[in-house]
Amino acid sequence: MKRKAIFQAVSVAMLALAASAASAQSNVTIYGLIDANIGYTNNADATKSSVFKVNSGGMNTSRLGFRGTEDLGGGLKTVWQLESGVILDTGAADGDIFGRQANVGLQGDFGRVVAGRSYSTTYDFILPFDPMGYAPQYSWATSAGATGARKDGMLTGTSNMVKYQFDGDGFKVGATYGLGEVAGDTTASAKYSLAASMASGPLAAVAVYDQVNGAPTANGNIDKAKTIHLAGSYQIDAAKLFLAYRNYKKTLASGATDLRSDLFWAGVNYQLTPEWILTGVYYYQDIKNLPAGTDADPRMAVLRARYALSKRTDLYIAGAYSKASNNKLVGVSRDDAGFGSSQNAATVGIQHRF
Repeated sequence: MKRKAIFQAVSVAMLALAASAASAQSNVTIYGLIDANIGYTNNADATKSSVFKVNSGGMNTSRLGFRGTEDLGGGLKTVWQLESGVILDTGAADGDIFGRQANVGLQGDFGRVVAGRSYSTTYDFILPFDPMGYAPQYSWATSAGATGARKDGMLTGTSNMVKYQFDGDGFKVGATYGLGEVAGDTTASAKYSLAASMASGPLAAVAVYDQVNGAPTANGNIDKAKTIHLAGSYQIDAAKLFLAYRNYKKTLASGATDLRSDLFWAGVNYQLTPEWILTGVYYYQDIKNLPAGTDADPRMAVLRARYALSKRTDLYIAGAYSKASNNKLVGVSRDDAGFGSSQNAATVGIQHRF
């Protein structure tokens, strides 16, 4: 039934797009990204066994999307986007049918404002400063590989949101407000993000602040997670250098000790030839406010080589090694649990955009 519902929804969307494409003032695009790889990971379960598997998404997660604009005149236009995640190794939907993007809005000289579901301003502004880009394998930019639930990550996808962005000459600013939609309490479950970035010659820099509020609790308090990101990049001939920092603090409604951590990453993308791009990056998370000898403080080193077969198709090979202190658990993937104090992984894959 689920697959049937997905097929029906996609069919309706495509028919609607075909109808709208008949308008001379409308621009409709069907696009997607398909990424699959074969990977090896050790310490993959509680018995510390290794596993070989086909994965969906190495450099990017797979998706199918629809986006478009309508010219309203005077420099104003309607903008909209629907995007669905795809788990390529099984063909299943990755979450809700349009769980990646589902929004509509306006764009003009004032900038761009959309409402619905989208990626947060934090995600939009920080991910370009991660040498691994948007890679599920292997990046800790969105969430690090700390023990258990201690990912201490960034605000990524946001529902019930209004998002604004203005792109100027060498700078841009953005903001996201995700409404909590809790009756009688406008702050509960709400999400906020503010960002500014600049680019001048070989130098680029960004600063982002966000806050994620929890649901109401019996004592009337709410959890509050506040994050600051600072990052920069510098182009030196064929090499682009990256440096980034995340400060995370979560105040708990229960009154228990705050959850705090700092995440650092540094890396480089090197254009070896027009076809080859080499990437190296090191991530380190300093977990705070824990008794001595109990923090994981995970770190991970990653190497990747990417070869462009064409403008749309790439081959890649990547390897990662992660390690945690004090025999805590760590994993190379932001999505999968670790079952040892270290983990090795490697993958070979192909990605195509259309």
